[in-house]
Amino acid sequence: MAASGELFVLQGRPTAEVIADQLREHIVQGKFRPGQQINESSLATQLNTSRGPLREALQRLCQEGILVNIRNRGVFVLELSQQDIQEIYDVREAVETACAHMLLSGGPEKVKKTAQSLKAIIANMAKNVAAGNWQALAKLDMDFHTSFVAGTGNSRMIRIYETLAAESRMCILSLEVAYPRVDVLVTEHQKLLDLLLAGDESALQEAIRTHMQGAVEDLTPPREDQELA
Repeated sequence: MAASGELFVLQGRPTAEVIADQLREHIVQGKFRPGQQINESSLATQLNTSRGPLREALQRLCQEGILVNIRNRGVFVLELSQQDIQEIYDVREAVETACAHMLLSGGPEKVKKTAQSLKAIIANMAKNVAAGNWQALAKLDMDFHTSFVAGTGNSRMIRIYETLAAESRMCILSLEVAYPRVDVLVTEHQKLLDLLLAGDESALQEAIRTHMQGAVEDLTPPREDQELA
């Protein structure tokens, strides 16, 4: 199993929720690879926990779609197909364009508070672009969008987006070598922030659509005929 000996610190809280949170983070970081089987016995030993909360945590992640329970075989990390990637970003686009409307309809204080969070994330992103810290960039990328959605205060939107964010990080990290747009991450996210602050809803929604469509293109492996061209 990947990353044995450095996995989890439960900090005295061996609950299913804590286990699920830490497992999810390790999965999106790539410490458990797509298609890898989760060894329940080994994991329970490493966590120093009983099978009950571990199974509940695994079930939670299966419900989120990050893990897959295959009958008579076991639990495996989701392998994302090209269709999965397209669906993830289609739903992200729908959620974020709706959130753009919610934010701008919620008044200047809501926009200002959200913008403060986004500005801090962009500043951090710029530092990590310079340092070439890919894992940190992938997390900050999703922190930006999660904070954008969280700014609406809509608990159901936030809950939906948490799973989309985890799946997106799995997409990005698994295709690191093929992702060519690290140098424009800051400028693209700055544009979204500027449009939010300007209160230009139609332009912001269009920028979100362009951003998502561009991400799908980046995460789409080139066809053989394109490689030969």
